[in-house]
Amino acid sequence: MVVQVLVPSALRSLTRNQARVEARGTTLREVIGDLEAQYPGVGTRLCNADGSLRQFVNVFINGEDARRLGGLDAAVVDGAEVGIMPAMAGGSGFTPDEVVRYSRHILMPEVGSAGQRKLKNAKVLVIGAGGLGSPAALYLAAAGVGTIGIVDFDDVDLSNLQRQILHHTHDVGRPKVLSAKDGLYDINPFVTVIPHQIVLDSSNAQEVISQYDIVVNGCDNFATRYLLSDVAFWGKKPLVDGSILRFDGQATVFLPGRGCYRCLFPVPPPPGEVPSCAEAGVLGMMTGLVGSVQAIEAVKLILGIGESLAGKLLVVDALTMDFRTMRTPRDPHCPVCGDHPTIFEPIDYVQFCGAPHAEVPTGASA
Repeated sequence: MVVQVLVPSALRSLTRNQARVEARGTTLREVIGDLEAQYPGVGTRLCNADGSLRQFVNVFINGEDARRLGGLDAAVVDGAEVGIMPAMAGGSGFTPDEVVRYSRHILMPEVGSAGQRKLKNAKVLVIGAGGLGSPAALYLAAAGVGTIGIVDFDDVDLSNLQRQILHHTHDVGRPKVLSAKDGLYDINPFVTVIPHQIVLDSSNAQEVISQYDIVVNGCDNFATRYLLSDVAFWGKKPLVDGSILRFDGQATVFLPGRGCYRCLFPVPPPPGEVPSCAEAGVLGMMTGLVGSVQAIEAVKLILGIGESLAGKLLVVDALTMDFRTMRTPRDPHCPVCGDHPTIFEPIDYVQFCGAPHAEVPTGASA
């Protein structure tokens, strides 16, 4: 049987810097023996002198822990994928439980142990614990993002539960940030969740955002979108933006120096021109789709992999299941990020957006 062996970076010096090699065998023991024959030193790093698998090495066969499949006697089939994952100790900051929890990530060459450490060291601020913030925060926590801040001033309402999957029936009436904190710890107790039960405005936005590396925007009003865009630009923070209505969704990324929300929408629509989700409704699953896209974009930024949605707008029509990507270049005439800016400090955009503060509290969630 020929299997594919995923080699962690710590062992690649023994495999001529190859991240993936072939080996033969019908059991894990035979596969490791063949690896040792091809690449001397690999076998001794994986097994003790008596031939037993070292306690500080995890081996996965097609994503399953080999110890649960019979250890070294575990059978392998032709084309199986064997992932080698040395337990990370001594400064890695990972417990054995975390190694198993994040095993599917660590097996991926694009992530690996180094990438998982980047996730653990990252700090992401999620604006709104609502429809978009719920799936985004859940997946960020599950992925092992070390610190997740949640901004929301609202309480859980029964009408939220159709789409805001971070909350449950027993949370109705509770502050969303506290419900969110509990939900994220249920998913992953190894992360740190920081609740910010505030109305985000010009007096506090810069201070809150400055504590984080990336901002994920799941708010439901234009005032917050313009405020966040401005403050994220000045603070040199990547902003992952998403929006939904009925069967439609949008997602993009604003990187400092590569455009901002004003470049995409220079001015907000007149009051009442664009209905809110509360007025027009939203398909619950749309929030999951767009929120998941936002989580993916945040993780790509943390890991420094792939091509982000910076300079592009992803538009989704769920009725036709049509996904379109449109270019959204930086506007050199933008008053915030343009060549000759005219706005240099945060503005409370509620009046700018033409709605009284009581109707559009900044920081609300979809």
